[in-house]
Amino acid sequence: MTLKKILLSALASLMLLTAAHSVAQAEELTGTLKKIKETGVIVVGHRESSVPFSYYDLQQNVIGYAQDYSNKIVDAVKKQLNMPDLKVRFVPITSQNRIPLLQNGTYDFECGSTTNNLDRQQQVDFSNTFFIVGTRLLTHKNSGIKDFDDLKGKNVAVTAGTTSEMLLNKMNDEKKLGVNVISVKDHGDAFRTVESGRAVAFFIDDALLAGERAKAKKPADWVIVGTPQSFEAYGCMVRKGDAPFKKLVDGTIAELQLSGEAEKSYERWFKQPIPPKGMNMNFDMSDEMKNLFKAPNDKALN
Repeated sequence: MTLKKILLSALASLMLLTAAHSVAQAEELTGTLKKIKETGVIVVGHRESSVPFSYYDLQQNVIGYAQDYSNKIVDAVKKQLNMPDLKVRFVPITSQNRIPLLQNGTYDFECGSTTNNLDRQQQVDFSNTFFIVGTRLLTHKNSGIKDFDDLKGKNVAVTAGTTSEMLLNKMNDEKKLGVNVISVKDHGDAFRTVESGRAVAFFIDDALLAGERAKAKKPADWVIVGTPQSFEAYGCMVRKGDAPFKKLVDGTIAELQLSGEAEKSYERWFKQPIPPKGMNMNFDMSDEMKNLFKAPNDKALN
């Protein structure tokens, strides 16, 4: 046999082995990872105005603290599937459509400002927690609103489809506050409702309130007040029962937190000026967050 034939034979054998390995790998994959491998695309859900978690910059790029985690998860998928050129497509979602669009396959996962709770766990799975918040009020410094009893008979804005909306309605019924709950599409719309005088306060997670305050024309005119009505854990959402993909996402988040990278991301997005206008959240890291970074977990807090 000539050297040329030997080389051709070796090359053919190598190609067969590579093809067999690819087939075997494809057969081993399930759920989201199999879908991504077969389509060559990973579809990432994101929020449009959840500052500083997931939002647009002036070039319409999706940026933010949660988006840092999301980008690292995409990198981990590329590495695990050996697809460095994997196409990434972004799909904007809202509080109202984020669960059904994940369930029907419109997107593959999201890291935004979604609370992990027992009710939602019946529909989707959550990754390790990447943020812990308390639910409070954002109001004008001269509004006279100091705590929730001051809301009696007044208009209060919430974001539709959030746990805060459910919590406020429950509180309203139980305490007979007579609050007129104004539900709007997104966090930015909710704060504009307060800015325009149509509501006296915006009720949602304190970190999101800090983001809306930072976006205001005069941030110093706005204050975050009230006794926290709940503590909630944000996690990335993945489809229910997809253990291999959840394992990849959990591992990525844990590595970021234990390595110190997550703390650096927190400092960038919550303690320093951020795009697009150099606003600063001025939001100190809580003890709950410090403990989370020492012991990553996927526990719901309510």
